Amino acid sequence: MKRVAFIGNYSPRQCGIATFTTDLCESISEQFPETACIALPVNDIDSGYAYPTRVRFELKEKDINSYHRAADFLNINNVDLVSLQFEYGIFGGRAGSHILSLLRDLHMPIVTTLHTILKDPDPDQRTVLEQLISLSDRIVVMSKTGAEILKTVYNIQSDKIDIIAHGIPDVPFVDPSFHKDLFGVEGKIVLMSFGLISANKGLENVILALPKIIEKFPKIVYIILGATHPQVLRNEGEAYRISLQLLARENKVEENVLFYNKFVSQRELTEFIGATDIYITPYLEPNQIVSGTLAYTLGAGKAIISTPYWYAEEMLAEERGILVPFHDYEKLGNEVINLLENETVRHSMRKRAYLYARSMIWSQVSKRYMDSFRRAREEKRYFSSLGFNIKLRNTPPIEFPILKLTHLEHMTDDTGILQHAFFTLPNYGEGYTTDDNARALIVCKLIEDLDSDTTYKLSYRYLAFLWYAYNAKTKRFRNFMDYQRNWLEESGSEDSHGRSLMALGTILGIGSLPKLPTIAGRLFEEALPSILMMKSPRAWAFSLLGLNEYFKRFTGDRRAESVRDELAKRILKLYKENYKTDWLWFEQSLSYCNAILPHALLVSGKSMQNQEMVDIGLKSLNWLADLQKEADGGHFIPIGTNGFYTRGGPNARFDQQPVEAQTMVSASIEAFHITKDQLWKNESIRAFEWFLGRNDLKVSLYDPTTGGCRDGLHSDRMNENQGAESTLAFLQSMLEMRLEESILSSKGSV
Repeated sequence: MKRVAFIGNYSPRQCGIATFTTDLCESISEQFPETACIALPVNDIDSGYAYPTRVRFELKEKDINSYHRAADFLNINNVDLVSLQFEYGIFGGRAGSHILSLLRDLHMPIVTTLHTILKDPDPDQRTVLEQLISLSDRIVVMSKTGAEILKTVYNIQSDKIDIIAHGIPDVPFVDPSFHKDLFGVEGKIVLMSFGLISANKGLENVILALPKIIEKFPKIVYIILGATHPQVLRNEGEAYRISLQLLARENKVEENVLFYNKFVSQRELTEFIGATDIYITPYLEPNQIVSGTLAYTLGAGKAIISTPYWYAEEMLAEERGILVPFHDYEKLGNEVINLLENETVRHSMRKRAYLYARSMIWSQVSKRYMDSFRRAREEKRYFSSLGFNIKLRNTPPIEFPILKLTHLEHMTDDTGILQHAFFTLPNYGEGYTTDDNARALIVCKLIEDLDSDTTYKLSYRYLAFLWYAYNAKTKRFRNFMDYQRNWLEESGSEDSHGRSLMALGTILGIGSLPKLPTIAGRLFEEALPSILMMKSPRAWAFSLLGLNEYFKRFTGDRRAESVRDELAKRILKLYKENYKTDWLWFEQSLSYCNAILPHALLVSGKSMQNQEMVDIGLKSLNWLADLQKEADGGHFIPIGTNGFYTRGGPNARFDQQPVEAQTMVSASIEAFHITKDQLWKNESIRAFEWFLGRNDLKVSLYDPTTGGCRDGLHSDRMNENQGAESTLAFLQSMLEMRLEESILSSKGSV
C-alpha cells in the first residue's frame, strides 16, 4: 500500500477528531514508512489553519464543490485507500451529507471510522449513516457497543465491522506526585476533567460534590483542563465556563477549582494526566460511543470515576473504574471519598486499567488499522461476489461506442507512438517501443476502410519506426528507444520480434494500403528467418498470426510455409509435453497474452489442413475461457499479473490487463469462423464487454472522452493512465468486433 489519505479534522485545529486523525496518520507513517500518508482536513473557518506539510488538500466545510475537487485530487494522485473519520458535526450539509458527494466519486477503497453512532437517529442522520456505510468497504468502531448498535439498529453485517480501540500515547505508570510540582499543586490531591468544554460535559456535578469531599480532604484541587469548544465559543461565548465559575463561588470552593482555558499539547496533556489522582468524566447522557479523554487516562493508569455512558461502561468494566448515576453529584462525591480512603483499592484499580490499555497504544492500534486497510483492498477484488453476476443469455446486445482516435493521435509524434501516459498526457520520459508501434500498425490496418486519410499518415509513421528498429547486423528488432531517439539495446525481446512480424504480415495481407507492402515485404523477408532461432512460444505465435495474414495474399511462398510449419509443430509439441487431464495447456503456467497460443494453432491448423492442431486449439482455448470467467457463465476475468497462474498454485485475479481481453477477443472470433459455434461468438462478446464495465469492479476502462483505455484493473481501482498498449488493445478489439458482420450488423464510424 503505497499511499493512504486521511480525511477528517487535523491539528492544529482544536478538537478531538483533529487530534485523533493526526495521531492515527502519524502513527501509520511511523509504523509503515513505506506507506506515504497524506491528510485532507475540513476547515470550519475561511482562513483555515497552519497545517503541517502532510496536509495536501483542504476541504471547506460548507462548500460542496470542494468535496468534489477533493475526490478528483485523490483519484489523480493514485491514492490506494482513504481512511475517513466521521462525525456528523464536522462535514457540511444536513447531518454531514456533503461527505457522501466526495465518497461517491472515489475509485479506491474506503475505511470509515465512526466517532458517533446513534441508537435513535433522526431521519437525516439515519440516511447519511446508511449511505456512508454502503459507500465504505470497511467500518471501524472503537467499542463492542458500537458494533452491536450497527448490527441491531442499522442492520450491518458483522463481517464488515472492525473493532479497533481508540489509540493512546505510550506513557509510563508513574506516581501522581511526580508531575504535581509542574502545576503548583504539590502536596495536594488532584481531581481532573479535561477536553473541549461544553454544557453536555456535566462538570457542574463535580463542583457540587466538592464541598462534601473537601470536608474529608481539605487539600483537594479540581482541575478543569481544556478550552471551550470552538463552535460553542462562536455561538455562545464563554457562558458555560462563567456559569461554572459562579457555581464554584456560590459553593465556596472557588479556591479549589482551577480552570486551564487552553488546548494543550500532547506533552502538556501527558503531564497533567500524570499529576492526577482521580480522573472524572461526569457526562450527562448515555449515548457517547467513544471518549478520547477516558481512553488517555485509562492508558496512563489513573483511578477513574465516570457516569455510565456507553464507552465508559465498556472500558471501566471488571473493576477498572467506578460508575456513578447521571446527575447524581452526591453519589459521585461519596465514590471520590471512598477511593481516597482506600489506597489499596485505588492502586489496584490503576494497575488493572494500565494493563488493560496496553493493547490501545498507538503502535498497536496503527497495525490493526493497517490490517483493516489491507482487508478492504482484498475484499474489493471480489466485487462481483456481492451480487453482480453477468449472464450473457440474459443481457441485451451490447452497444459499441463510436470509434475515436483522439488519444491515439495525441500519443503519436513524428517518431512513432509513445509507450506510456500519465493519465492522458504522453509520458516522454518512458520513450517508445517497437512492440507498441507494431500494435499500432495492426490497428491502422483495421481502420483503413473507415478513415483512410488518418490511416495513411499514422501507418507510414509506425512502419518507418519498425524499419528504423530493425538491426541489419543482428537480424533482430530493437525494442526500447528513449525520447532522444537513442536505442537502449542492440536486440529487443523475442516477443517484440514476433509482434513486429505479426504487424508486417498483417500489412502484407489483402487490402493493404498503397506502397506499404513493398516496404513491409522487404523487412518481413529479412526478419522472418530469425524467428526460428528464438525460444519464446509467444514470439512463435505472434509470427504465426502474421504469416496467416501474409498467406492471404502470398500463398505459395515455400520458405514462409516452411517457417510456419516449423513454428506450429513446436507449439503443438509444447501442448503434448505439458498436457494433463486437468491441465489443457502449452506450459506449466499461464502468464500474459495467453489466448495467442491456441489462436496460433487454430489459424495454422486451418491453413495447413491439420485437424489435430485445430482440435487442440479449440480444446485449449475452451479450457482457458472457462478459467477466465466468473462462475455460471459470468463476466470475463483475465489471469492477473500479480503472480499469474502456475499449475498447482493460486490463480492471480489482479492486476488485470487489457491485452488479455484483446487476445481473447481475437482468438474467439477465429474459433467462431472455424466452428460457426455460437459459444465463440459469446466468448468474444464477453471478453470485449470487460473493457466497457462488465468486470470485477464494474468500471469502464474505455474513456469515451479521449478514445483511450485505462491501463488495467487493480484489486480496488482502475489504473487511470492511458498508455499505448491498453489503448491499442481496446481499439484492436473494437475494430475486430465491428468488422464481424455475423456478430454486429453495424460497423459504426470514426
